[in-house]
Amino acid sequence: MTNSTHTYTQDSRNDDILININGELVHRSQAVVSVFDSGFILGDGIWEGLRVHRGRIPFLGRHLKRLWEGAKALDLNIGLTQDDMAQRLYDTLQANHMEDHVHIRLMVSRGIKSTPYQDPAVTISPPTIVIIPEYKSPDPTLNDRGVRLYTVYVRRGYADVQDPRINSHSKLNCIFGCIQAAKAGYDEALMLDPHGHVATCNSTHFFIVREGEVWTSSGDYCLDGITRRNVIDLCKANGIPVFEKNFSVMQAYSADEAFVTGTFAGLTPVVDIDGRVIGSGQRGAMVDRLQELYGRLIDSECQ
Repeated sequence: MTNSTHTYTQDSRNDDILININGELVHRSQAVVSVFDSGFILGDGIWEGLRVHRGRIPFLGRHLKRLWEGAKALDLNIGLTQDDMAQRLYDTLQANHMEDHVHIRLMVSRGIKSTPYQDPAVTISPPTIVIIPEYKSPDPTLNDRGVRLYTVYVRRGYADVQDPRINSHSKLNCIFGCIQAAKAGYDEALMLDPHGHVATCNSTHFFIVREGEVWTSSGDYCLDGITRRNVIDLCKANGIPVFEKNFSVMQAYSADEAFVTGTFAGLTPVVDIDGRVIGSGQRGAMVDRLQELYGRLIDSECQ
């Protein structure tokens, strides 16, 4: 990674983690799924990224609600209740003796197929459910350095093409954006909607600050991120004007501050977009305030 929002500190403890595959714990070196799995063959599945703080998974209910909504849209029966899934997550953490500074990738695919073909009717197994917990802490220098964004040609599309609200395994448009930004020497892609308005980034959500107001996209062409929604709610609860609206890249260039949000790193300042320095080129007062409020929210959630 160049210097993305997902840059993390390497941890040797990850060499021996236990990964949960369909309820069974296996060593990282032996964790495999079938080459006939729907997720591998077609990207037919959904996923969630989760954080662990003080032994708890913040906002787990919201994450599972979003996972189940995605499964419903894909006509995929996960085969567990949300309580069952929560228990499986915590069992995996307990087996790994994990309490803090942990990131979990929860993945659900449609299951194993009898032949490589897209029709769900040729699926011959229950869904494949994989839980990968890793010790991951965001790069501690990232909050001061900030990230640089590059506006890419790949757009976030209409819901009747591929609904961007579904957190699916099919992420090629985001991967194309990520590649273009990296080739240009930037950290992450800024993606527009079909009308040319700012939509989101390839792996985070985007906000700007203008004259004391916090702006983010309309939300029509992006995943309703858990951290994104928490930041919007924090602004409303603390008297900070916040708007979900259409705005252009030009308006982002002249913002006083900008930042991105995500489950892994929380809030991360943006210092450059397409070679334009944003504000002072450093983390600003609004980001400082929102980071403090978000930290309190996490602590409260994990009491």
